Amino acid sequence: MTADYKKLSDEELVFRYAHRNEPAAVNCLFDRYGHLVFGVCAKYLRNTEAAKDATQQVFIKLLEDLRRFEIQHFKSWLYQVSKNHCLMQLRKPIPVVNNEIASTENVESYSELHHKIEEERLYDKLDAAIAELNTEQKTCVDMFYLQKMTYAEISAKTGYSIMQVKSAIQNGRRNLKIKMEAIREVKS
Repeated sequence: MTADYKKLSDEELVFRYAHRNEPAAVNCLFDRYGHLVFGVCAKYLRNTEAAKDATQQVFIKLLEDLRRFEIQHFKSWLYQVSKNHCLMQLRKPIPVVNNEIASTENVESYSELHHKIEEERLYDKLDAAIAELNTEQKTCVDMFYLQKMTYAEISAKTGYSIMQVKSAIQNGRRNLKIKMEAIREVKS
């Protein structure tokens, strides 16, 4: 039965858990994306144990959220949920015991945290800029840069010629650069 779940899309797994109450569907999602969530948590929290705990907390929260929300793109949604969970952890007040900070292990300076938040805003703006690209550019840019696929793999998966793929990536990259420069100018 587990092998059958591995063949299903993320959205079908979400549907099976949310509407049919099939726990094996969530187990399959965990097997598929547990490493992604752990990686995001490790990046932000910079502590292996804290990242493990956060990964568990994200998937526990997922059990409720999958039933509450209509999720179109599970992987990107899960990434955003993981990122937000970590940012909330970083914003929590630092425990003080006997007028001393209880643990300085995860403490970052205000400027480092501010820098991370600014960086995340830029990533969010980049995501929005990617969403504004035409379908061909968006697909090819996503597959090439985010999914690390080769031109040949993109061509095989989309049916576009190699030249169409190269052109879409080049034009998409140029359009993204223009959009991001416009954002920087507005910010300045």
